[in-house]
Amino acid sequence: MLPLAAGVVMGAAPVFAQDATPAPAAAPAESSPPGEALAPPAKPEPKVLISEVVVKGIEGHPEQERLEIAVYDAMATRPGTQVTRSELQNDLSAIYASGWFSDVRIQPVDGPLGVQLVVTVVPNPVLTEVELEGIGPKTKMPPNLIPDIFAADYGKTLNLNTLQARIGELQKWYADQGYSLARVSGPTRVSPTGVVELQVREGTVAGVEVQFLNKEGEATNDKGQPIRGKTKPWVVTREVSIKPGDTFNRRQLEDDIKRLYGTGLFGDVKVTLRPVAGNPGEVTIVLGIVEQSSGSLSGGLGYSQAQGVFGQVQLQDSNLLGRAWDLAVNFTYGQFGGLGDISFTDPWIKGDKFRTAFRARVFFSREVPQIFQSQNNGTINTVSDVSNDFFKAPSNATAYNIQSKNNPTGTSFGSISKAEKADPSLNWFNLDNNSIALQRIGGNVQFVRPLNGGNPYKRAPWNVVLGFSGQEVTPMNFGGSVMPYGMNTNNYGNGKTQVKDVICIAYNCAEHNQLVGVRVAATMNNLNDPRNPTSGNFLSLGTEQFFSVGPDSPTFNRLRASYTHYIPVNWLKIFKGCRPKPGQKEDCKQALAFQVTAGTNVGNLPPYEAFCLGGSNSVRGYYDCDLGVGKSFGEATLEYRFPIFSIISGEVFVDGGTSFGSQPNVPGNPGGLLLKPGDGFSVGTGLIVTTPVGPLRLEVASQDFTGEWRFNLGVGWKF
Repeated sequence: MLPLAAGVVMGAAPVFAQDATPAPAAAPAESSPPGEALAPPAKPEPKVLISEVVVKGIEGHPEQERLEIAVYDAMATRPGTQVTRSELQNDLSAIYASGWFSDVRIQPVDGPLGVQLVVTVVPNPVLTEVELEGIGPKTKMPPNLIPDIFAADYGKTLNLNTLQARIGELQKWYADQGYSLARVSGPTRVSPTGVVELQVREGTVAGVEVQFLNKEGEATNDKGQPIRGKTKPWVVTREVSIKPGDTFNRRQLEDDIKRLYGTGLFGDVKVTLRPVAGNPGEVTIVLGIVEQSSGSLSGGLGYSQAQGVFGQVQLQDSNLLGRAWDLAVNFTYGQFGGLGDISFTDPWIKGDKFRTAFRARVFFSREVPQIFQSQNNGTINTVSDVSNDFFKAPSNATAYNIQSKNNPTGTSFGSISKAEKADPSLNWFNLDNNSIALQRIGGNVQFVRPLNGGNPYKRAPWNVVLGFSGQEVTPMNFGGSVMPYGMNTNNYGNGKTQVKDVICIAYNCAEHNQLVGVRVAATMNNLNDPRNPTSGNFLSLGTEQFFSVGPDSPTFNRLRASYTHYIPVNWLKIFKGCRPKPGQKEDCKQALAFQVTAGTNVGNLPPYEAFCLGGSNSVRGYYDCDLGVGKSFGEATLEYRFPIFSIISGEVFVDGGTSFGSQPNVPGNPGGLLLKPGDGFSVGTGLIVTTPVGPLRLEVASQDFTGEWRFNLGVGWKF
């Protein structure tokens, strides 16, 4: 046995006493080639025999047994083994590496049975609390996050290895929440009472810069000059919710980029994070913007019952003056009329934290309203009051007021007969035999505000609308002459006009009506897809109050509500995306859709403002406005949509509509004169083809179950 002097090891190799035996005499030098020295042989480390290993420093500790086992398990040295100084140093390092102790000392001591190895340890304190330093003021950390992560460790001796694993969980939470620059380190301090402090460097944003790029992605032109964009930089940066000083969040930035794409102004957005020199953890977000062409000139041909075959030309700039303003000039000319309008939209009034949008429009239109048309029962054509004294019947006759509900009806025409007998030469009306046309000249403005609580980046399902409108409506014939009266030509015979079938086209039988109104509306939208939803709801509520500004200006209120609901289903699996293979994501936009719409008018309603039932966006088995003309209405649709191919979908639907018996309440009762049923339903099917301009509907639907079928061509889903 080698004699040992008392030695102490603390964070270093144990200290051994040197062997006192004199060194042997040097061996004769071995021969070697000239110029080559022989390396001295390595001196082997002395070994000592360990008779016992004793752990001290944890007497009375509540986890004494656990800590003793941790020490023994970490050491390779066992009683009865011979060890060197290096091996003891390895044991010391292994005990430290177990993570349980803040101090470790190994001391060999001579004992009666040999060398006793005394391991003195200082255990870490019992963990009571974990504190984080460096959390940003806007970091939304759940209050129970830290307690949940460290719950299993509270009340137990702190283990630094376990602590690092918990730090890894905390680091993963930061990464999952999008804080991709965040780093958690420590512990920076462990108090005697078991409070552990960890340091968080979340990564902050110093600023946001806009850099315009050409289509090749280059920031400079051929002359080395920076690319100058049309868009104002603030139009770009206002869509970015991350502000200087905020913690960088990848998810938040991705949402910001989606909003930038959603403006339709940019073809590409490249993101670069540039570190700030001298400020570790700070970055500048550089947005490389590739602008799209904002000006367009488009045209096309189409058909509608109100316009017939028509041509359309539109000139538009969607980024006027680089401020994201949209200005469009549209002109439509058709067989039966035309439309010209200028519209202006500011999608976000500058500086408004509620993201309020402003819209304005002025228009001139002339169309043939379907309210006075019927597919099978004739039309109401214009007639002229040639007497010019329609309201001045002879003194010995009873006046006939076309607006009055007390006029003679049925076969009793006493007052009319008296008037004719008193003056047989009186010519009441002449049939003009022209289609009724309406000319409208006016404009409107709207303010649309999301209910986002002042956070312009919050997706708010509710929007409110406040609008003001004014227009002048002129009834006329197809030739452009003012004609305030109309008559059902089916009841015209032998050149004699039945006065009971003459109606006023406009309010108060006037040549011009002025409609001035205020509109308030609200919408709720939580659909999962704005173009082809499969789940969610859409609710629309609105009221429009028209005020009288003169004798020929009516006062009435229009109320309207609509509710849509989508239920995802997977009934038909024609499309391969509805039959995904293992590991593939399902792609099956299939839904059962419901829609209920209702409305009513209260007050002095002009007949041309009545509700129309029937058409491609109503009850599809009927032509436009052929089902009914009501002062009130209700409609419901049940529709099943399913994909067939990548760009083709199918649909099966049932539509129903009713005027609630309100057709006679419309002045002149145009629906009743044209024998429109006022109630009906349709069943049908169709194909929807996805095109660059939107979905194109090809449908066929029946009128009730009569066998009468109507083919319909429409753009976009019905709802």
